[in-house]
Amino acid sequence: IASIQHNVCIWRKNIIISIFIALDKQLSSKDSVFFRDGVRRIDFVLSYVDDKDGERKQERRKVYEANLMKVGLELETEDKSESEDGKTYFVKIHAPWEVLATYADVLKIKVPFKVNDIPDNSEMPMNWLSTPFRLPEHIMHPEPDFFTAPFNKSKSDFFLIDDKDTFFPPSTRNRIVYYILSRCSYFRDECAEKDKKGIKRLLNNGTYTAAFPLHDCRYWTRSKDLNCESERYNLYKHWARFLYFFKEQPLDLIRKYYGEKIGIYFAWLGFYTEMLLFAAIVGTICFIYGFLTYDDNQWSKEICSEEIGGSIVMCPLCDKKCGYWKLNTTCNSSWQSHLFDNVGTVFFAIFMGIWVTLFLEFWKRRQARLEYEWDLVDFEEEQQQLQLRPEYESKCTNRKKNRITQEMEPYLPVTTKCARMCLSGATVLFWISLIIACIIGVIAYRLAVYAAFASIMKDSPTNNLQVVGPYITPQLATSVTASCINFVIIMILNLMYERVAVWITDMEIPKTHLEYENKLTVKMFLFQFVNYYSSCFYVAFFKGKFVGYPGDYAYMFGKWSNLRNEECDPGGCLIELTTQLVIVMTGKQVWGNIQEALVPWLMNWWGSRKARSHPESLYSRWEQDHDLQGFGQLGLFYEYLEMVIQFGFITLFVASFPLAPLLALINNIIEVRVDAWKLTTQFRRPVAAKAHSLGAWEEILSGIAILSVVTNAFIVAFTSDMIPRLVYMYAYQIGGKMSMEGYINNSLSVFNISEFKLENKYRDYRYPPGHEKQYTHTMQFWHILAAKLAFIIIMEHVVFSVKFFVAWMIPDVPSDVKARVKRERYLVQEYLHNYEVEKLKIQLSQNGNKECTSRRFLLAKT
Repeated sequence: IASIQHNVCIWRKNIIISIFIALDKQLSSKDSVFFRDGVRRIDFVLSYVDDKDGERKQERRKVYEANLMKVGLELETEDKSESEDGKTYFVKIHAPWEVLATYADVLKIKVPFKVNDIPDNSEMPMNWLSTPFRLPEHIMHPEPDFFTAPFNKSKSDFFLIDDKDTFFPPSTRNRIVYYILSRCSYFRDECAEKDKKGIKRLLNNGTYTAAFPLHDCRYWTRSKDLNCESERYNLYKHWARFLYFFKEQPLDLIRKYYGEKIGIYFAWLGFYTEMLLFAAIVGTICFIYGFLTYDDNQWSKEICSEEIGGSIVMCPLCDKKCGYWKLNTTCNSSWQSHLFDNVGTVFFAIFMGIWVTLFLEFWKRRQARLEYEWDLVDFEEEQQQLQLRPEYESKCTNRKKNRITQEMEPYLPVTTKCARMCLSGATVLFWISLIIACIIGVIAYRLAVYAAFASIMKDSPTNNLQVVGPYITPQLATSVTASCINFVIIMILNLMYERVAVWITDMEIPKTHLEYENKLTVKMFLFQFVNYYSSCFYVAFFKGKFVGYPGDYAYMFGKWSNLRNEECDPGGCLIELTTQLVIVMTGKQVWGNIQEALVPWLMNWWGSRKARSHPESLYSRWEQDHDLQGFGQLGLFYEYLEMVIQFGFITLFVASFPLAPLLALINNIIEVRVDAWKLTTQFRRPVAAKAHSLGAWEEILSGIAILSVVTNAFIVAFTSDMIPRLVYMYAYQIGGKMSMEGYINNSLSVFNISEFKLENKYRDYRYPPGHEKQYTHTMQFWHILAAKLAFIIIMEHVVFSVKFFVAWMIPDVPSDVKARVKRERYLVQEYLHNYEVEKLKIQLSQNGNKECTSRRFLLAKT
């Protein structure tokens, strides 16, 4: 009995020990990127919850997961009892070597076959100056440089495979798994419903709540598992913290962790920010020039003087409620205008036309180098031929033979395609018309409210304020409030149109992912272009241009509307264009950064509030990532859109605000780190994707660059007062002196109000009353117009000539990159040839040995 009791105690002890070992193993594997066995890596995670419609969804999941296992994927499910909310199931997916090798062959993924033997001669003179801006070598270059070739499963021994478990990096593994997930059916074969497939549809119908690859560790600490790379921690430590804003970006590590598509974006954003530094320096110098020549501004002195400006009575700026006013009341706006409207502005407009060309040409060279280093040289052909969108494959029931591959493939009939394109185009035109209608409404607001501000502010207490009183004018109040209203309308229309743009692009059923993104990009940019820039175009090119003259004013909707067209101040409309630009550009950037950083952080904080009370060992890696925000298919698209809109602001209207590049530079320094921080800490790991260029954004940037030359030439000629001043100084100055004395009187025309026995003046070049051509344009008006047109033609031809010359001088692909590409292609052919020859020799020798053996056997037998 004592012996039995002793054995029972030992048995109980062993059971307790084994339970603790099992619990310890389970707890230790919670914050891990491996299955429970600690060997197989988790390449993707699916999550779902049971709900009322459980039976249908459960059947879909059962079939879908069974089909995934048929393909060769390995699955492991975490029960809802193991999750922190007690409701969510997690399906962990692992891709074994056979699956990875098969699909790497299908997708033609490039893998290393030889260490790069071309010496790197990229050392720059005085390289030590850049030392403070560098990151450690293992962060900048996490992998050695190899020559690569498309993977071939039948020739796997040709490639440098040291360890099959780590040969494909996690970003490539999750890309392959997502490719399988997006094409796997969730209905049984006998149902024959071809469109019932793909993880995207399962997410849309609620069968699964999320699908995502895992981050490799917590961002603030390294993984305890030595087999885990902890690349997320390295990215956070050396890239996503704002204290590192002056450091270079670890582009190779970004590409390795997130994929080439996100890597290209950050490479472009960093390069754009670097180039902005030069534009910001020149723009600041031009602004300082305007500030230093403040006291030499003769026309502003005349406006502000009591003898000239104080004695000139101007015509009312609106009907009924506006009164006569003296010219010297615009003294402050005239001085402000000089900061931006001076000779330096013309130089800066020409400089920016050349800068934008240098930026685009140097980016092409940088992009060509990245294409080679990241194995993207032949990527476009792969994209077009191999990666059809699952939606295209499922919705296109018609089939035809591909002339190149000679295989049957889905296609969309021409009639269907045309009908969908027409509907899409009509929808885009409708929304653009809606924006234009809103802009017209804002203009009507400006016209209607100006009179109200003029009557309210006539005896306003703000006029008595010593510092800001003189600056608060009806013009300023109207401009600021209209700009703010316009900004609010812009943001509301943005939210509405985003959904519409995605819907109509889906309706067109683009063939490839690249085609889908390009179509969506064009639609969104056309809308955003009209939405953001229309108000600036109005102020720059329409306000004050179609006013008429006293007694025959022009009205917006006819005289019945009483909405008289706006006039510019005697100092010009340039300062108002500057105000509009600052409000819209700065407001968008500030709002964008708040929205990008604060909203995800608040949502994550709220979503993980319960889990934060649990011990770290119980908060699994998949649950941590599940509680983060999804980056989304269009996450990167909105980042590009934000930067391209900003690029338009600093190029299209830069002649009105030389400090725009400086504001953009400050914003972008913050933007790089905000984007890095949110991507590393607040979002789930995106599925890795390839991209060899900026896609349609590159063409859009080139279009903006060309348009910017035209807009800046027109701003200097028609919005600025630069040309009228030069014409006056060289052709109409009294006494032959090269000065601006008398310019203000010369630029104003006279209108006689006989009953008041006053001569009122207005801004125009017209003959005075009593002249045989009274109130018609003077010869000086036509001289000025001819000078403006001549300036536009000369500036455009000079800048375009320099642009095309610079573009011709700078090759798109550096010579060393061309040599490396040729060297790699040569080596691939040579090594494959040698490989096949060696293989043939081995095969022949084996066959020869077999024949000798069989002959000996026959001889021995005889």
